[in-house]
Amino acid sequence: MKASNLNIYQRLRDFNVPSIVLDEIFSNDKDLKTLLKSWNELKDQKLKDDQIAEAISKIIIKELGDDFLQSLENSSM
Repeated sequence: MKASNLNIYQRLRDFNVPSIVLDEIFSNDKDLKTLLKSWNELKDQKLKDDQIAEAISKIIIKELGDDFLQSLENSSM
């Protein structure tokens, strides 16, 4: 994984995106391209990496939904 992608992965994980979800995004070329495009567009708007990670993580978590997140929590017990 490229260093820039690893940075994005780690920052999103720091903002509570589950690793299993990030692994899926980063292993799918289309999803990864979408993520990188969004990340770079926000960076072009002069946002800092943590601000970008926070914004994108909120969208990912919202899209996952509470049921999915609870199923992840229950499976890790």
